[in-house]
Amino acid sequence: MRYLILVVLCLIGCKEEKKYHDRVQDKIEMPKTEVLADILKFQSELNAEYKNPETSPLPDRYRMNFEGIDFFPPDTTYSVTARFERTPEALPFLMPTTTERKSKEVVYGRAYFTLKGKEYRLEIYQNQELMLQEKYRDYLFLPFTDLTNGQETYDGGRYIDLTIPKGDSIRIDFNKAYNPYCAYNKKYSCPIVPSVNALNTEVLAGVKAFKPGEN
Repeated sequence: MRYLILVVLCLIGCKEEKKYHDRVQDKIEMPKTEVLADILKFQSELNAEYKNPETSPLPDRYRMNFEGIDFFPPDTTYSVTARFERTPEALPFLMPTTTERKSKEVVYGRAYFTLKGKEYRLEIYQNQELMLQEKYRDYLFLPFTDLTNGQETYDGGRYIDLTIPKGDSIRIDFNKAYNPYCAYNKKYSCPIVPSVNALNTEVLAGVKAFKPGEN
């Protein structure tokens, strides 16, 4: 099951819930049918997680009547292969969150890709605490904002979970962009998207803004 990384409970004594996403395929170039199937699998698993009281970030008052997450329709044009440039010289830094907590991160690399005919660059991070755990040492974190924020999508931006690729390419599927847990519940502390990861375009893929009355 996936792991919603870097979204931490603010309440002292509460169990920390995380969400880990599927490993990046070693075969970067995937047929569109496989990409679509992978997107639908992601959506199904995310809905199942949010319906489960053991894993859901939703408060009980919302979860009880929860029927499903509002997604953009799957669009394979938002699944891109990026050139991946590692940054071994980068130093750890403290990423601000929605609370007083700081998340210790390092820029593991930068992704260069084309989306809708335009070139973009995003920084990809590695959490310095999680990397010490065996099952999360390959985990990479991609937070971003885009021009849909505050309208179709959560105003604080969205996240994508990745894993360290073997080569110099990495697949980024914006159909797997999800909301931070704090978009659903104020008891969570969520990393704030760095300004360098602001995309000057609309990303009409992934999870939409949460509107309790519509689910």
